[in-house]
Amino acid sequence: MAACSLTLSSSLPQPKPSFFGLKPSHLSLHGTSFALKSQCFRVSSSSISISSRPADDLVASLLSKVIQTDGGVSLTTKQHQEVAQVANELNKYCVDEPVKCPLIFGDWDVVYCSNPTSPGGGYRSALGRLFFKTKNMVQAVEAPDSVRNKVSFSVFGFLDGEVSLKGKLKVLDHQWIQVIFQPPELRVGAMDFQYGGESEVKLQITYIDEKIRLGKGSRGSLFVFRRRHGGSTNV
Repeated sequence: MAACSLTLSSSLPQPKPSFFGLKPSHLSLHGTSFALKSQCFRVSSSSISISSRPADDLVASLLSKVIQTDGGVSLTTKQHQEVAQVANELNKYCVDEPVKCPLIFGDWDVVYCSNPTSPGGGYRSALGRLFFKTKNMVQAVEAPDSVRNKVSFSVFGFLDGEVSLKGKLKVLDHQWIQVIFQPPELRVGAMDFQYGGESEVKLQITYIDEKIRLGKGSRGSLFVFRRRHGGSTNV
């Protein structure tokens, strides 16, 4: 399988950590600006190998445990442990340098998180879910270094809305990436505005193939991303 080598160099600020760049509380409604310095991105060729059959079986098992669980919200403690066990087994089949694998690019559904309030921040908290029903959580990774996150929801079941973030990706080592996000943009009905400040997230890629990507946040949360086919995120 062909692959590419990604090399990024950047000088970036160090904002506060939070996956998806969304903080659970203390949101201010005034806009802020965030400037990123230019980055250098170089692509070169190399080769990778991905074991197929054992990993395929584990991927099928993992997806069967996390699909239609509201991102992990409906799972019991024991079921979360079972997901973690399968994910740990899949780690053994991860390519040596997943950040250099071209499969990271594309549109991904966030189908599971061991900490369900992490993707989406306050919108996914126990209180937030009383008012905001999540429709989907999507992450788009585009060459050379663009990341776009979107959480779509309905308010009280009838008013559609979404919160989205745009960020820049930086490779930290052979497994870890960092994304610096601009302030979130919130749209509810006809209202559209930006709030808060920039944010930063670090994520370790622990497995990747044509179907799924596994990631572990800096605080240990496990994420399962499933590749979207034939659709656009429209973020």
